Amino acid sequence: MRIVSTLQGDTVDLICLRYFSFTGGVTEQVMDLNPHLVGYDLVLPTGVDIQLPDAPERTQKQVIQLWT
Repeated sequence: MRIVSTLQGDTVDLICLRYFSFTGGVTEQVMDLNPHLVGYDLVLPTGVDIQLPDAPERTQKQVIQLWT
């Protein structure tokens, strides 16, 4: 696990995008690891420490091709 500090204008989604390159599923993990974030607005103040999970495996959605 890694601990990062928020930058000006950060949101949980933006932090996930910055460190994992996606947000689906990982945003929920970050919120579970950091219950203290519930007390903040959507845009977090600068300098809040956030614990990030180990890099989760990104799930691939099945693509259905309608026409060939």
